[in-house]
Amino acid sequence: MSVRFVLASASPARLKTLRGAGVEPEVIVSGVDEDNVTAESPGELARLLATLKARAVVADLTEHATVLGCDSVLELDGVAYGKPGTPEVARERLRTMRGRSGVLHTGHCLIDTSSKQELRELASTTVQFAELTDEEIDAYVATGEPLVVAGSFTVDGLGGPFVTGIDGDYHNVVGVSLPLLRKMLAEVGIPWPALWKSSPRISYDEIEAARYDDTRGGVARAQAAAAAVNSLLPKGGRVLELAVGTGIVGAELVALGNLVHGVDVSTAMLRHAKVRLPGHVAAGDAGRLPVAERRCDAVVAVWLLHLVEDSEPIIAEVARVLRPGGVFVTTTEKTDAGRYADGRGPTEYRSHDALSHLVATAARYGLTLDAATTFPGPRRTSGDVPVYPVVRFRRT
Repeated sequence: MSVRFVLASASPARLKTLRGAGVEPEVIVSGVDEDNVTAESPGELARLLATLKARAVVADLTEHATVLGCDSVLELDGVAYGKPGTPEVARERLRTMRGRSGVLHTGHCLIDTSSKQELRELASTTVQFAELTDEEIDAYVATGEPLVVAGSFTVDGLGGPFVTGIDGDYHNVVGVSLPLLRKMLAEVGIPWPALWKSSPRISYDEIEAARYDDTRGGVARAQAAAAAVNSLLPKGGRVLELAVGTGIVGAELVALGNLVHGVDVSTAMLRHAKVRLPGHVAAGDAGRLPVAERRCDAVVAVWLLHLVEDSEPIIAEVARVLRPGGVFVTTTEKTDAGRYADGRGPTEYRSHDALSHLVATAARYGLTLDAATTFPGPRRTSGDVPVYPVVRFRRT
């Protein structure tokens, strides 16, 4: 039995939970504006949002599929708490929650287009929170995790130690109740094992997005890159990151106090980036930026220019969108020592992020090299630590 199973949610936790259970869904984000939806109770709100997400995705389908929409809210004193969005709100909510219990509601809507059935269910789990100190709350908020999750906490991430007990389905707190989903699928005639056998419709782009963070050295390398880039950025300006990827570096730049907007040509990458930089990423080609002239204080490109066949169109666009005095900060070609350490010879073609090429090209567009720094990469098995150069060009 072949099943096209679609998850109408951008939640990495829901996707991870399904994958852990042997299910590889096709992810299509609904784009539903959650802020303008109301209901008579927190549970009904979660169920309504899940339904709206599933229906929005079904409306755009051109082939039959089984679509799951989910949404979670935390109920405390009869009030529904979704994603806080800002550190101030997250901090206030966590102080209210500490030492108390709340109910995590997750709405589930399953629409099977072949049988024209729509099922709407709600799973609710009681969660007991630890007596967090103000210092623990401040440190947790600083990680950014509570800003993008319902109720300002997770049980499967950094917030796990702050949950002292759960009465009900653990997976429901993560974002999708697997036992409830199994029951709903059975009602539309789909046995759970059929999802194990279904052919996953995953593009190469989606595979690359899923493993992007790990292949780029993870959070530690992103933090090192962001620290180096930040040292070359003007303070308090608007930063545009080219090829933002999953937003892993952009999120670290935000944590350092920058206002970051990102563009990427990959919709799969942007699904991840939207979680880390909600409301601040968009589809866009670095060679044809969707930005008006002289709007940016800084443009950043990390691990981009070595991938392109011609970096000149990108540099021309950077010059166009930068205000006078604005800066372009980019990683550039490693030293010969770094190239040899990577097993590459000195004659291998990689000119479009070579410093000499960048300086000459940038000069034609009014960009002048005026600063540089480096950051360390992960230690190799040989014990060597690679060093990555970062340079800054200023718009005249």
